[in-house]
Parts: sequence; structure tokens; C-alpha cells
Amino acid sequence: MRRRNFLLGAGVAGVSSAAMWNTETLARDGDSKEFKLCLNMSTIRGHELDAAQEIEVAGKAGYDGIEPWFRKINSYVEGGGSLKDLKKRLDDHGLSVESAIGFAKWIVNDPDERAAGLEEAKRDMETIAALGGTRIAAPPAGVKKGEVVDLDDAADRYRTLLELGASVGVTPQIEMWGGHPTIGTIEKALYIAIRAGHPDACFLGDVYHTYKGGSSFDSILLMGPHALRAYHMNDYPADPPRETIKDSDRVFPGDGIAPIPEILRKFKSVGAYPALSLELFNKDYWAMPVDECAKVGLEKMKAVVAASAS
Repeated sequence: MRRRNFLLGAGVAGVSSAAMWNTETLARDGDSKEFKLCLNMSTIRGHELDAAQEIEVAGKAGYDGIEPWFRKINSYVEGGGSLKDLKKRLDDHGLSVESAIGFAKWIVNDPDERAAGLEEAKRDMETIAALGGTRIAAPPAGVKKGEVVDLDDAADRYRTLLELGASVGVTPQIEMWGGHPTIGTIEKALYIAIRAGHPDACFLGDVYHTYKGGSSFDSILLMGPHALRAYHMNDYPADPPRETIKDSDRVFPGDGIAPIPEILRKFKSVGAYPALSLELFNKDYWAMPVDECAKVGLEKMKAVVAASAS
């Protein structure tokens, strides 16, 4: 990373963000003093439901919102379903769409792949906008093994993605994958977000990925409500160790060793109340009845939120 460019980028982003930090922005980001509790559909992916059935599960369990995967939405539409039907189901259950998971290759070095990735991202954004959503995840998808993506280039590409999102009314959130060679730490994600120099730049964090990437949860104290709009909730056990732990080892919040109540208190201390999205890939949970899995997950999240108040 070029230190001087980083500092210049931080200054530009700070001035730009300050200029945009007005009543309209506050209303868009939300000024709630409560955490919305959401179901990321990876948590029940193993139950092999369609997008409509997943919404029904989340609504029946009592979640505030959802974080769907574009693969499931696209499959539902290709099978004859409609976005209008999904939107009605969401409205009937009072569910918001707080984020969405896709894997558009917006960050890769190959210009043709990147152009195709931006087209995919635009389709994803238009899809989620039709469901009432205003945010999607922007992970470092598509970077091949051994491929090196310069962080300044990544920042330029993130800005392009943000500009595309602004044209649709959907904000891509820079997402880190713990240990990923391009965005494997919070530090790299924030560098890219700041260096992008765009007022909509923000960060999609994750308990497990913070641990896996060797970052500190104290980094939350450097952010605020504009940067922290959604956050993936999960926990991790003491074993296997960080070096070998995998996505499938994630457990319900409060069932591992992560300092989740303290993490939530850090959010509160900077005035941030991001939507908390339960994102798990645990096959043991997929073996549970789907309604039970969703209900237990919500109860576990409520428990850690309550613990953060003490």
C-alpha cells in the first residue's frame, strides 16, 4: 500500500463524506437505536427451499429482515416465479431486505471478466431494488489463485461499482473474506473503501471473517453508522484453530468463543446499529427441521443482543 496515497485518499473521502452527511443520508442509512435481526439464507441453505419458501420461514420465525442469495432468487424467477410475488411475501410478513449475496467479478484484473462482472452486479442491484432492498455485498469474488490485485486498483474498481450502484439506488458494501489474498482483513477492506473516495462507501463485516483474517474487533471503533449498515452474525468454536477453521465450523451466536456482547457494545459506542444477519453454513443445523433452525438462530441472536445491554 502506498502510504501517502492512502492518507490523501482518506482526506478526500472524509471531506466528501462530510459534505454528503445530511438529513437525507441519515434517513437512508437509518437512525434506529435497535438492531434489526435478519436471516441470511445460507443458514437454511441445506434445506433446499426455493426463494419464496425461505421468505416464509423467516417470516414465520419472526425475523425483522432477510439477506437472500441471488442464486436462489434467479432460480426462482427462471422457474416461473416472479419478483412481484417475492415482494408481496416480504411485505405480508413485514420483512425488509437488508443486504443480498452475489458473486459478481467486479474486482478482477481481466478487463473482459470485470466488464461482465459489472453487468452481473447491475442485474443483481436491479433485482434487489425490485424487492425493496438498498444494499448488496461486494466481496472479492472471482480472484484466481495466485492473482494479485493491487489495492489502489481495487479501490478504483470499488468506486466504479459504487457509481453503478448509485445509478440504481443500491449500495455495494465492501466485504472482506478472512484470509483472502485481496481482501482478507478489515484493514484492507477499509483501505479500499476510503481510497475509493465515494460518499456511499461502506463496510460489510462478519464475526467469523474478522477472526479468520486475524483482525481486531476494536476496528469497529474507527467506524460509525455510515460505514456499518449490515453485519454478519455468527460465532466460532475454540477448535479447530484459526489456521484451519472453515465456514462450515461457524456456530450460533453465543455458542462459541467470540466476544459478541462486547462487539455489539462497540457498535453502540460509535452510534452504529447495523442490521445483524445470521450467516451460518453448519451442516448440523441443516439437519434440523428448518423452522426450528430459524427459530433457534433468532433466539440466540436475541440473547446476545440482550447480553450487550448489561
